[in-house]
Amino acid sequence: MAAQSFLSESVLGWSIFSIVLLAILAFCWIYIRKFQSRQESEVVSTITAICALAIALITSALLPVDIFLVSFMKHPNGTYKEWAANNETREQIENTVLHGYYTLYSIILFCVFLWIPFVYFYYEEQDDDNMNKCSQVKNALKYTVGFAIVCVVLLLIGAFVPLEAPPSQNSTQWEKVQYLFEELGSSHGLPALAFSISSLTLIGMLAVITYTAYGMSVMPLNLIKGTRSVMYERLENTEDIDDVEHQIERLKSKCQDGRPLSSRDRHNLQELESKLQVLQRRGRHLEIAERNCCTKVGSALRPFKILLGIVFILVALLFIVALFISNLDKALHSAGISSGFIIFGTNLTNPLNELLLVLQPVFPLDYILITVITMYFLFTSMAGIRNMGIWFFWIRLYKIRPKRTRPQALLFLCMILLLIVLHTSYMIYSLAPQYVMYGSQKYLIENFKCFVFNFFKLSNTPDFHCTFLSFSDQCTMTRTYLFLHKFWFFSTIYYFGNWAFIGAFLIGLVVSCCRGKKSVIEGEVEADDSDISDDEYVH
Repeated sequence: MAAQSFLSESVLGWSIFSIVLLAILAFCWIYIRKFQSRQESEVVSTITAICALAIALITSALLPVDIFLVSFMKHPNGTYKEWAANNETREQIENTVLHGYYTLYSIILFCVFLWIPFVYFYYEEQDDDNMNKCSQVKNALKYTVGFAIVCVVLLLIGAFVPLEAPPSQNSTQWEKVQYLFEELGSSHGLPALAFSISSLTLIGMLAVITYTAYGMSVMPLNLIKGTRSVMYERLENTEDIDDVEHQIERLKSKCQDGRPLSSRDRHNLQELESKLQVLQRRGRHLEIAERNCCTKVGSALRPFKILLGIVFILVALLFIVALFISNLDKALHSAGISSGFIIFGTNLTNPLNELLLVLQPVFPLDYILITVITMYFLFTSMAGIRNMGIWFFWIRLYKIRPKRTRPQALLFLCMILLLIVLHTSYMIYSLAPQYVMYGSQKYLIENFKCFVFNFFKLSNTPDFHCTFLSFSDQCTMTRTYLFLHKFWFFSTIYYFGNWAFIGAFLIGLVVSCCRGKKSVIEGEVEADDSDISDDEYVH
């Protein structure tokens, strides 16, 4: 009976994950096909982008499964279910999830350091018409080797830098080396992978601060403010065209008698002609937008968009408040900077953490919420990248636009999303630390003296939600936490990164509020667009 219960509940968790997996693959295909340029599309780059984006989403979907499995081992009163009463069974389930993380994180390393760089540099070399396929492959491999060396170095550092000092300080060099290999074997390579992933997570933290924080502010406000009227924009654009044409005619009239234009007038004429081309392209796009049924449907759904924008901005403010309280709790009650700001339980009331625990009795509301939170971070990140483009410091490398995004830009987009997903796990832990660490697990009070640290929490009920101070045999920790806090110095950097994220969100919110309504064809027409790509989009 216990085996049947274990099997049915495990199948339930992984069945939900399989359904989500199919939905992710469908979404990735639609998303990449929507943005990729039809003129420059390549099969290999398209497949690479779809797979990389799918891996990012699948990795984020594994966190709710991890929390679901550790929570489902127990009854609501804190006792283990029959099939989970055996420690070996619980360890088998934990190892299944751990192997899932091993696999996905290894794939992420492969994508970031090998697969995506190779495809990217291969198509960069393709721009040279004088280069054949073999030369393209050789040059792409040459650049990819540099990324592979960085990956190997990170794995070696993580594998052989001990987290604890050897037992004897007087041991020989050989004994110290032997100790390092024993540590590597006993941990099954977890520190090596965790160090490499944590190093990439630092880059993901910068991407989250830059793109996700901005996306969380700009996406809801764009929904609330809406877009400008198409008819008004067309009228305004027509007036601008007439004005520019009048200026061009006035400049050309200066040379009707055969006199050449001055260098200044020639420069102004070139600028006006370029501006006229942009305005004419803009007019064609506005004409298409006015006829487009999606624009008319969007106008009809305006009240729904406003409501959705209000919900999104309230969710964003909830996240910021929860993140601020969590960081404040760490600042006041943690073990300090040298421990990675680890806190033993929650001392300040975190609204999101409490909401997840309140929803826990009504299955599966808490898992739906944690999944929505994970997807919310990803979609706001996509919105941030979509609005900002891909930048390297002050230089904009690529623009992300429907039907006209270059293959290299899509590869960059997917790599950034892979890095953001890695940091998203820590962000969600910061939002709801107790829930992400133990889910909805409770423990029974069997020995009162073991709870001197949280004596203030005792009540007439015999069970409490699991915390960091709970017995290890009473509570099962999620595998996510092992990757998040394997190295204390990474946790310290993430802590300060959370403060930077809060500041970036507030700045983005102020900037988004000060901006007016965006154009209905926002980002579709740029001065540096080629006529070929524009014609392709119009047709």
